[in-house]
Amino acid sequence: MIRILLADDHTIVREGLKQILGDIADFTVVAEAKNGQEVLAEIRVRCPDVLILDLSMPGTSGIALIRQLKSEAPKLPILVLSMHKEEQYAVRAIKAGASGYITKESAAEQLVAAIRKIRGGGVFISPGVGERLAQEYGRPSAEAPHTTLSEREYQIFQMLVAGMGVTAIASDLCLSVKTVSTHKSRILQKMGMGNSSELIHYAIEHQLFEPR
Repeated sequence: MIRILLADDHTIVREGLKQILGDIADFTVVAEAKNGQEVLAEIRVRCPDVLILDLSMPGTSGIALIRQLKSEAPKLPILVLSMHKEEQYAVRAIKAGASGYITKESAAEQLVAAIRKIRGGGVFISPGVGERLAQEYGRPSAEAPHTTLSEREYQIFQMLVAGMGVTAIASDLCLSVKTVSTHKSRILQKMGMGNSSELIHYAIEHQLFEPR
């Protein structure tokens, strides 16, 4: 029996996943979580075989949560099930320690196959993501500017290209306006751009817009 922990802050998504997984004889959902804190607590108590993780939940989430989970439970296979396109987060998620990445548009059969593969010690990714990982690890290459950003910088980059101002970002992230302004300056410098408009054009070109 494969014991599964579902982590998603939307009840309707968890209910849908439970219905899909409930039809598989050797799958059982042992716990659910709607934020990063609950994920950590359930892992300590339930010891699941597989974690299905949404990247966008309240509190600690995304790449930072994957790294924390792998620190606490290094052998736990994590399957990211996200609304975000692969181009946005798949490579980052795998590099942080996830064992697989699929989008919420994927078919139920793909979800089941992904769970089985990562439970067996494999990695479940698309050929495109595999190629990008091979390029990164196999040979030196010129990095896309956005890949040089830290996780916090990338988060602020996403908020900037979504049209948020420095003050709004500071409020949303509980940071000072000065800190956010410093991050913005570093983002522009790292990416070789002069203003937010150029960041937006870059995000459009590279399909990096993240729904908020």
